[in-house]
Amino acid sequence: MKSLSARMVLSHLLVAVLGAVTTFFVVRALAPALFDASLRGNPNPGMGRGSAGQGQGQMLRDQFASAVDSSLLIGALIGVAAATILGVLLAYRIGRPLAALRRATKDIAEGQYQARVDVPKEIELAGLATDVNTLGAALAETEARRLRLLGEVAHELRTPLTVIDGYVEGMIDQVLPTTPANLSQISDEVRRLRRLGDDLSMLSKAEEGRLELHPARADLREVAERAAQRLRPQAEDAGITLVIEPGDVPLPAEVDADRLAQAVTNVVGNALRATPSGGRVQLRCRRDAGTGLIEVSDTGVGIAEAELPRIFERFYRVPGSRSVGDTGSGIGLTISRSILARHGGSLSAASAGLGQGSTFTLRVPLV
Repeated sequence: MKSLSARMVLSHLLVAVLGAVTTFFVVRALAPALFDASLRGNPNPGMGRGSAGQGQGQMLRDQFASAVDSSLLIGALIGVAAATILGVLLAYRIGRPLAALRRATKDIAEGQYQARVDVPKEIELAGLATDVNTLGAALAETEARRLRLLGEVAHELRTPLTVIDGYVEGMIDQVLPTTPANLSQISDEVRRLRRLGDDLSMLSKAEEGRLELHPARADLREVAERAAQRLRPQAEDAGITLVIEPGDVPLPAEVDADRLAQAVTNVVGNALRATPSGGRVQLRCRRDAGTGLIEVSDTGVGIAEAELPRIFERFYRVPGSRSVGDTGSGIGLTISRSILARHGGSLSAASAGLGQGSTFTLRVPLV
């Protein structure tokens, strides 16, 4: 018997039957003896002497036992019936929300993430229903971000493919000459496609814990400075002041310099995209006890307090943070956080609010 409702009814029924049987045998064993003791102490001489008195006593004893048996039987039947009814009601009360939870989880498993469960009054079931609703909402949001990412990836693929197709067709039709300049345009778009593919591959490895590191002794200041300097032309084209302050104190660490540089590049690039023309992005390195800090601050759009815990989620974009011409895939910060975590460090963000800029801090243990 695997049904929870049937088990609950049966358990109530067994409790009632065992209670009735136990009561029956206890009363049946004790009642006659107690009745005999009562007769022996009876002051009426006619009830305790001679054969007539003994006969009357035995008859009373038998009648009393019969009445007790009948009363116990009726009481047991009433108790069993009451236990059965209460068990059925209780099973229905618990089984109904469980059935609703089962339907909701089945709908969620089939992709209907909008399915919700009414929260029952029972504390345990209410907690379970709340967890199911939270799961559905989280899966719905993840699915929405996944679909949005697919659309953005398709858009990012469409642009370079269109350029490549146009140049190639122009060269085939001899409308465009096959010159190094035109071939360079095609090469640039191919590199853009390769970069997007590498980002997606990196995200997959980071999510699956397959991100390989090749650590070696390096100075965090040099790694951060080289990574930021590569973005200086992008900052100048956007009219943004890029300030790099590596500091004077060495920050030796065992790191994979290429991976860490990629994390710094992602964070600085994110700051540049969030900062309007005329703004400022600053990279500063310093020591905090046994930790090396790489702080990237900007005067950009800022981050609302409610968005801060979510900015490192994969595919997530802060509302209003994407600027014109932004080719980011929305996974750079996720990859950067994974890289820092593999180094035993962390990546955090802080902002005073919208329009107040933001600061990202990369923490790496020092040797």
